[in-house]
Amino acid sequence: MSKRVVVVGLGQMGGAMAERLRESGMEVTGFDISEATRERFRAQGMHVADSLHTALADCETVLTSLPNSEIVRSVWLGGEGIVGLARPGTLCVELSTIDPQTMRDLAAAADARGLKVLDCPVSGGPKEAREGTLVLMVGGELAVTEIAGDILQALGASWAYSGPAGTAKVVKLVNNMMSMGNVLIAAEAFAVGVTAGVEPQMLYDILSVSGGRSHHFTKRFPNAIKGDFAPGFKMELGEKDLALAVELGRQIKVPTPAASLIRDLFAIALSEGYRGQDIVALLSMYQKWGEGK
Repeated sequence: MSKRVVVVGLGQMGGAMAERLRESGMEVTGFDISEATRERFRAQGMHVADSLHTALADCETVLTSLPNSEIVRSVWLGGEGIVGLARPGTLCVELSTIDPQTMRDLAAAADARGLKVLDCPVSGGPKEAREGTLVLMVGGELAVTEIAGDILQALGASWAYSGPAGTAKVVKLVNNMMSMGNVLIAAEAFAVGVTAGVEPQMLYDILSVSGGRSHHFTKRFPNAIKGDFAPGFKMELGEKDLALAVELGRQIKVPTPAASLIRDLFAIALSEGYRGQDIVALLSMYQKWGEGK
């Protein structure tokens, strides 16, 4: 049975998820504020609306995948936002990496309008989104997770329940604290190894089966060795997520000195020209430092 789904935000992740849902047999409408993005997806055969109002006119489920908390608040809570436009009973799934309080505010406003809400950030990149192999972190009412079962199954290889709305955003920020730290220390260590005289591929082959390896090391460093820093997860998004995690720690009075230092190094990478590149371009930054450039 076809399910009418709207995906708001057709960036790397949102666009890949929209395509995945469409291939899963759902009736998908996309919307993005960028006209160029809308036209690109139309050219690929997707039904795309030119306004949020039009997109939400007759949908059962709306998913949002957006860059930051401010944009999510505007799209959900603005005068012509999802909470005001969606019909009562609509399932609303928020997939972005944002601060937990924003998610709690969205859930409260949506609940007051009779909307069903899931807090559902994801782990994985555009490739996993396109293949339906994301790991989903799901917060909200358990009964709503059952209603959303077909969406979750289409997008994810697995999903885990975290508690009320807002808790899944906490889990995502904690996950990304770990992930960004893993990539940074791997880049630093790899640069030391190569500069000290070990051939890069040989070093990777050994480290990839040794105790220091991580998921992101084995996933990203084969491309990095080739000088391929095409973005799966952009440097600026890593810096943004680290800033959110540090702020969360400040709010709950848990010091985050390591995450704060990692965030500073991501900010340095952005200042040195790595905006728009994958987070593994940290390796290039360290290599340039090693060469005295």
